[in-house]
Amino acid sequence: MMRFASLGQAALVALVVVYLLAVYLLPSQVWMGFTINALAMSIVALSWNITGGFGGMASFGHAAMYGTGAYASAVLQVQFGVNAWVAFAAGIAAGALMGAFIGALAFRYGVKGSYFALVTLAFAEVLRICASAFEITGAGRGLQLTLQPGVATLQFNNDRVLTYTLLLGIVALVMALTAWLKYSRFGAYLVAVRENEDAARALGIDTYRVKVTAMAISGAFGGLAGAVYLQLWLFIDSSVVYGVSISVTALIGPIIGGAGTVWGPLVGTLGLHLLGEGAKTALHGAPGLNFVLYALVLIAALRFLPQGLMGLAARIGVLGRKGGDDA
Repeated sequence: MMRFASLGQAALVALVVVYLLAVYLLPSQVWMGFTINALAMSIVALSWNITGGFGGMASFGHAAMYGTGAYASAVLQVQFGVNAWVAFAAGIAAGALMGAFIGALAFRYGVKGSYFALVTLAFAEVLRICASAFEITGAGRGLQLTLQPGVATLQFNNDRVLTYTLLLGIVALVMALTAWLKYSRFGAYLVAVRENEDAARALGIDTYRVKVTAMAISGAFGGLAGAVYLQLWLFIDSSVVYGVSISVTALIGPIIGGAGTVWGPLVGTLGLHLLGEGAKTALHGAPGLNFVLYALVLIAALRFLPQGLMGLAARIGVLGRKGGDDA
């Protein structure tokens, strides 16, 4: 069961929920389109949170799983005519397999810390180059789905309200799975590995298996995010789905919102998107401004908010116990 450490945490979560529901009532569809983008990116942020937040395995290349999920689904639909539902599931499975492969290879040779981060970054870059080189992945042209709105094709672009509702449901499901994982025995093993891997191993925990499993789960969520992106925009390109911007967004959302919490990735991703859109509007869409803002916000958060916004909220109006950042 999900718990809140303080009244401040509960208030912050309530604010996010109110905003997400208020989007239905706003007269401008611009806000709904903006929030759809933010929710889509919050899935990959939740993906990063499994390994980087719970397990302490910070990745700089989560685009490897995200892009693999997107490309697996796209290739099956475009090149082989596979049903969109089957291809969507295959995208999730492909992301999980990619995560497990990267984890198995890296952890077998004891790669950890900054070296692990660089390994994941290298995988994302190698996959980007491969996707831009082979004809089956569209080479430099990318892959375009045929516009065929309907349930059979998983295309609801002509009904933005339905798209938003479905995306809310997907994010809620991923968060529910994250909460279940956090409070499960496996979640406890993962935290033990994060805090002291040698001590966890001494207690009989198979740390290699725990870390590879965490990478597979994280990869499945990342593949889901990639498959969702494909169905939303009907087009993918190697520089986009395997790009550095995906990996940056994946890690900065949880760090700002609160890594290792259930709500942190969503809170952080929404906050960053609001900040970025507000700044672009104020400065008339200056190119590259979002990355400058992300860098400044990340530096400020690491310096002043090491536990993110959820950690800050946990220190405001403590309900009955101190410490703990359960949400």
